[in-house]
Amino acid sequence: MYFVSDRSGWWNLYRWDGHQVKPVAPIAGECAAEPWELGYASYDFLDDGRIVVAVQDGPRHRLVLIGPDGTIRPVDLPYTSIKPYLVVQGTTVALIGSSPTAAPQVALVHLTAADPRVEVLARSEHARLDGAQVSTPTELRVHVAGDREVLALVYPPTASAANWRAPVIVRAHPGPTASCLLRLGWQAQFFTSRGFAVVDVDYVGSTGYGRAFREALYGRWGLDDVDDCMAVADHLLATGRAVPGQVFIRGASAGGYTALHAVAQSGPFAAATAVSAIVDPDRWVGTVPRFQRAHARRLRGGAGRVDAATLQRPVLLVHGTADDVAVVEDVRELAEQLTAHGVPHDVLLLPDVGHYVATSARAGTALEAELAHYRFVMTAAAAERGDYTAASGS
Repeated sequence: MYFVSDRSGWWNLYRWDGHQVKPVAPIAGECAAEPWELGYASYDFLDDGRIVVAVQDGPRHRLVLIGPDGTIRPVDLPYTSIKPYLVVQGTTVALIGSSPTAAPQVALVHLTAADPRVEVLARSEHARLDGAQVSTPTELRVHVAGDREVLALVYPPTASAANWRAPVIVRAHPGPTASCLLRLGWQAQFFTSRGFAVVDVDYVGSTGYGRAFREALYGRWGLDDVDDCMAVADHLLATGRAVPGQVFIRGASAGGYTALHAVAQSGPFAAATAVSAIVDPDRWVGTVPRFQRAHARRLRGGAGRVDAATLQRPVLLVHGTADDVAVVEDVRELAEQLTAHGVPHDVLLLPDVGHYVATSARAGTALEAELAHYRFVMTAAAAERGDYTAASGS
């Protein structure tokens, strides 16, 4: 029997022969995705006895072949992100892959020869945009308190010069044990094509860096993840990339929780956007899908419920009325409290939309509202300074 365990500190493949457990091939990487959905398949068996495995290292994926003797051979592919849905027939593996310049595509990788042959079967609904100019990210590593290093993907404004300086949107990924992925994302391109830089932060707790890093967020949610996002923003300000007063934070689901707590204290962020936000971790334990509840319980004990009285910056709340994971009642209650405390905020409720706004028919509406939110904050700040030329990001 083959199974995946993180007993070594990494999700790796093991074999049980009825008497003892042995590692198939130790790899310093994650051979399984974060367990936020069911039905994942990050490895499969070829007819010739080899095992094909998708391995995650930080924001990157790679495909490897493990021989019967445990030897590991990388498979050269044009993809940096591979979804955990591998399917094998014979010596061919089907996968969904993407890169910073290619939207997700379904491909067959034929592994009969020394060099793999990639056959693209289908491209995404955005294939017509494949020729469009896009912003490609660079990796940024920032040291934070406790001698921890955090990786971020920095997408500069589209077609910007090497010494670009721009308004910045820091994005806290959902999960919170998900991760940033090195792939073409049209939401990021929506903002980079409008003069913003977008920065995805693999804050502590993210998958792709081993078990110790992932579990370090247990009991610290809303604290250390916020510190990491702030550290990245502060670094961009210190190096002259970000414009003071024009640094924003946004997140969806668990990332929304991080974004809200990030503006509950003084810091670099001028405003926050929280999409499908978790407001109360205790309540979320009861609404999250049952197989995720044990994990959700371990995360509690950090910053606690979002307290409207502590929020210090303008907030945009975007939420689907049919969200049964992070219930809309929490957001409505938070909005009422923000009104009572005089905290500037806007609420966009999307009728009949569930937890995943980004894949809903109202995704465009949400993006336009977010863009308007940032522009309004920048314009208001410019008016206060008497500076009417602050059209950055317009």
